[in-house]
Amino acid sequence: MTETTASRTPTPWHLWVVGVVTLLFNTVGIISYLTTRLGMLAEMGLKPDQIAFMNSYPAWVSAFWAFGVWGAFAGSVLLLARSKWAASAMAIALVGLIGTTLGNYVILDVPASMQAPALDVAIWVVTLFLLFYCRRMVTAGVLR
Repeated sequence: MTETTASRTPTPWHLWVVGVVTLLFNTVGIISYLTTRLGMLAEMGLKPDQIAFMNSYPAWVSAFWAFGVWGAFAGSVLLLARSKWAASAMAIALVGLIGTTLGNYVILDVPASMQAPALDVAIWVVTLFLLFYCRRMVTAGVLR
C-alpha cells in the first residue's frame, strides 16, 4: 500500500446521498435557466405577462442567475468527484444567489404570479447547506 493510498480519507456514505440529491435539485435550476434563455417559456406554461417580464429581465440579473445555477450544479458534480473545488463552485453559486435575490426582491417588480417564497427559501437552504457541507468535507480531508 502506498503512502497516498494509506492517507486517503474514506468517502462517507452521506457524501453520495448529498451529492445525488443536490445534483437532482440543482438540475431543476439548470432546466429553468435554459428554458428561459432558449425562449421556451410558452411551452413551459407561462402566461403572456410572465413571458414579457422574463424577456425584460436585465442582463446583470441573468448573469447572477447563471452564476447561481451553474455554480450550484458544478458544486454537486465536483462533490461527487470528491474535488476540493466543490466549495469554490458553491461560493460562486452563493454570489449568484445573492445577486439574483437582490435583483428580484429589491430592484425588479416581480409579478405576484411568479413569486414563490417557499422555493426561494429552499434554494437558499440547499445552497448554504451545500457550501458548508463542501467546506466541511474539505476540512475532513474527504475532498482533495
